[in-house]
Amino acid sequence: MSDRVLGAKISATASYLPPRIMPNSELEKMVETTDDWIVDRTGIKERRIAAPGECTSDLGYKAAKKLLDDYRIDPKSIDLIICATFSPDFLFPATACLIQHRIGAVNAGAYDVEAACTGYVSALSIAAGMVKSGEMKRVLVVASETNSRIMDWTDRNTCVIFGDGAAATLVEPTEPGKGILGFFLRSDGGGAELLEMPAGGTRMPASQETVMTRQHYLRMKGKEIFKMAVAGMSDGVTNLLQRFNYRREDISVLVPHQANKRIMDAVGKRLHLSPQKVCSNIERYGNTSAATIPICLDEMNRGRVEGLMLKSGDLVALTAFGGGLTWGAGLILWE
Repeated sequence: MSDRVLGAKISATASYLPPRIMPNSELEKMVETTDDWIVDRTGIKERRIAAPGECTSDLGYKAAKKLLDDYRIDPKSIDLIICATFSPDFLFPATACLIQHRIGAVNAGAYDVEAACTGYVSALSIAAGMVKSGEMKRVLVVASETNSRIMDWTDRNTCVIFGDGAAATLVEPTEPGKGILGFFLRSDGGGAELLEMPAGGTRMPASQETVMTRQHYLRMKGKEIFKMAVAGMSDGVTNLLQRFNYRREDISVLVPHQANKRIMDAVGKRLHLSPQKVCSNIERYGNTSAATIPICLDEMNRGRVEGLMLKSGDLVALTAFGGGLTWGAGLILWE
């Protein structure tokens, strides 16, 4: 462990989206809905669906492997792997351990972080803290979800929203005051029932009854969550701006969790940001829960988002809201 005060930065990004595209027209044949209804209420036109037999560790492995290959990084140099997911391969072992083994990171510790859609922000905060402390030099944060496996395809309230995808980011040291500046994290377990999977844990173990009553699928009360999400995501960013002496107009790009276009638009307006400063790819991928923010970061880092190309010196604000309830934000001076 180093006595020197360090900063932490995101030094590499990558993402993986399954090739299968499910357009809204396919959902029209499965539940009572229309393309116009979905686009109007969510902004989603299509989403990606994992192949049969493809699971969360597979998607996470492909994103991590792409990062290692693209940046020519030796997997043996990775000190820690954190996987953010609420759709793991198993309750245990951790999905991060499965990814660690497949990429050959033989010197790395590994564990999962489960904070639903706030998972990436939470995992990134741990990675940054590890690097800033001098405890770790290279931390790989993988956010991976196969939401299609926990989706009730007869429930119009949820099945039209979610998609599958994964992304990886590498966190390494930098000079103090640069890179990842800080985080704002909050939770409220009093709203746990608003977004949950009722069965499969110790409270309601799997049984014939839980399977028959479809208790092993994600359930969400979207209307109740909407206002809380807008307030929580906006307040988190505002808190960080005040803490680090920035103004709203200093933000180069806001990267909100891609939950719903209406939520994202409302957060942008509440922060007085022009739509051009708000990263959005929800129309193509839907809500990939913990993976939405790092997928956005990778696409901007690679110049794939029209009008938004991350460059050194950009002030990047991340913000998310998810089950738990959990919400949080991060502030990055991009290098």
